Amino acid sequence: MPDPIGDFSYTWPFLAAAVIGYLLGSIPFGLVLTKMAGLGDIRKIGSGNIGTTNVLRTGNKMLALATLILDGGKGAVVVLLANHFLTQDYAVLAGGGAFLGHLFPIWLKFKGGKGVATFIGVMLAISWPAGVAVALTWLLTALVFRISSLSALMAAALSPVYVYWLSTTDLFGDVFYGDLQRIELAGFMAVLIFIRHHENIRRLLSGTEPRIGKK
Repeated sequence: MPDPIGDFSYTWPFLAAAVIGYLLGSIPFGLVLTKMAGLGDIRKIGSGNIGTTNVLRTGNKMLALATLILDGGKGAVVVLLANHFLTQDYAVLAGGGAFLGHLFPIWLKFKGGKGVATFIGVMLAISWPAGVAVALTWLLTALVFRISSLSALMAAALSPVYVYWLSTTDLFGDVFYGDLQRIELAGFMAVLIFIRHHENIRRLLSGTEPRIGKK
C-alpha cells in the first residue's frame, strides 16, 4: 500500500497553497503604482528595486506608503486566509510562497524586490505580537540610523527570536499550534533578506549606504 503522505493526492493541496501564495506575492505593486502615476519604470531609478524604499526616492510619499501597504498586505492576506479556512501547514507554505514571489516574480523574469514589506506582512499574520515587534524594530532602527537596509537586517535577524518568545494567535484570532513551523518560516525569510541585501551590507561596512529619503 502506498504511503498516503507521499501520494500526490495528499501533497497537491500544499503545493497549491504555495503556488497561489507565490503568484499573489509576484504582483509588483511598486512598479504598477509608479507607472500608473506617470513616474515611469521604478527599475530605472535609484537602486532599481521595486519596493517601498525606492518608490520613496521618486519623492512621492503617498505612493511609497501605498506600496508598503500593498506589498505587506499580499503577504498577510494569503497567510490569514489559509490559516482561517484551512490549517497552519497551508498558511506557512502560502506565506513562504508569497515572500518568494516578491523576491522572484514570474511577471518580471524573476527579478523582484528585497521582500521587507512582504516579510513584515507575513510576520504580522503568523503571529501579530512577533510581527509588531519586527515592525517596531525596523521603525526604531530607522529613526536612529536613517538607513532602511540596516533596519531591515535588524528586524529580520531578530524575527525568529520574536516568534519564539511572542507566539500566539494570528490577526483573526485563530491559533497556530506549535512554534517550530513559524520559527522556521521566520528564519527562512531572514536568510533570504540577508542574501538579497548583500550589496547593502557591503555599503554599510564601507559607510556608503544611502539614508532614507535620499533621491
